[in-house]
Amino acid sequence: MMTLNTDHLRNTLRALESAVARYQLAVAEHEDTDQEVFRMAIVKGFELTQEVCFKLIKRRLKDFGYGGRKLEATPVKELLRLAAQHGLLTLEEVERWFAYRENRNDTAHDYGEAFAEETLALMPDFIRDARGLEARLRAGDADSGGLA
Repeated sequence: MMTLNTDHLRNTLRALESAVARYQLAVAEHEDTDQEVFRMAIVKGFELTQEVCFKLIKRRLKDFGYGGRKLEATPVKELLRLAAQHGLLTLEEVERWFAYRENRNDTAHDYGEAFAEETLALMPDFIRDARGLEARLRAGDADSGGLA
């Protein structure tokens, strides 16, 4: 198996967790401007983290014989199903990733507060699921003798 560098994913997750924590602090302190800044940071971090996850899934799927050009043209939902077939995600996680993707597509077109609130509600599960994916991607390297 090809060794995957998951450092960028870990860094985006750390930044996302930090934005969530700072947003919660701004809410507790009634800092409206900070709330808006961190709300936007969370939405962008959510989008970036998803894109990094999808790129890493595609790279790992190449180890299972899927060609690069075909993978690039594969819709996200099918990509997630393939990830489940190869043990990178559970079926329950795939369903949540479908919801994450739908939310991400909605927020890409409308940064309104309502969409941001929907995104915020997804954060605990999303961060947990993205961390689980990152661990499985790294474990695939360990299983093959590669280094993460």
